[in-house]
Amino acid sequence: MKVRVLGCSGAIAKDCRTTSFLIDGDVLVDAGTGVGDLTLQEMKGIEHVLLTHSHLDHVAALPLMIDSIASSLTKPVKVHALPGTIAAVKQHIFNNVIWPDFSRIPTPEAPFISFHEIQVGQTLDITGKRIEVLPAVHTVPAVGFAITSGKGCWIFTGDTERNPAFWRRINSMNVAALIIETAFSNREKDLARRSLHLSPMALAEELDCIDKSKSFPIYITHTKPAETELIMAEIQKFDQTQPFGPNVTHDIRWLRAGQEFDL
Repeated sequence: MKVRVLGCSGAIAKDCRTTSFLIDGDVLVDAGTGVGDLTLQEMKGIEHVLLTHSHLDHVAALPLMIDSIASSLTKPVKVHALPGTIAAVKQHIFNNVIWPDFSRIPTPEAPFISFHEIQVGQTLDITGKRIEVLPAVHTVPAVGFAITSGKGCWIFTGDTERNPAFWRRINSMNVAALIIETAFSNREKDLARRSLHLSPMALAEELDCIDKSKSFPIYITHTKPAETELIMAEIQKFDQTQPFGPNVTHDIRWLRAGQEFDL
């Protein structure tokens, strides 16, 4: 299984693209602005889109991507998301005001996209991949995903704050890589908590929930461009000194657009 990082920033700026990952060329996890780096041929290969939640930095490119490939589609692109996420995307994007309702165009019987509800704890079998829907704690209905083709799991937390249910679940998994958000620096820790994102201090507390017997690489995503260097410096400091708990000993790295995982 190959995972390609299209975007992993918490906002836009030069060389900063918002959240999106391409799995094996046919599954898209979130549809942030990173999707715009795909060629038309690569977009045409996407059969399924998994949305963690409805916030714009995770869905902004979805309507534009469908518009780009609509004329070549022979079947709908399947969009999998929580009921609340689907409702928000339908009401606020595919509403014939912001964008055409591609779930009914060109006809309701043969649309460009189809929506498919998922639930936390559900497992999907999609194009040879097993995808488990993981809990997330955010300001809107949200999930994370664990994806595997039979080896280790590539795990994405989605946007989340403190999330004990998430750690209980992944502690029983064979984790190959963990992608976890840290949107704000410690100086913005109160804002991070109110907006249900992580700061480095909260991240350290969360990583201390990992079972002591487990070790896997951890990649930091969703940093705000103006604070990325500060966030990573703060994370590097606690990763070296471990003042927050005995489990913060993992290989912690900064995720970058264009990075690939072979699992």
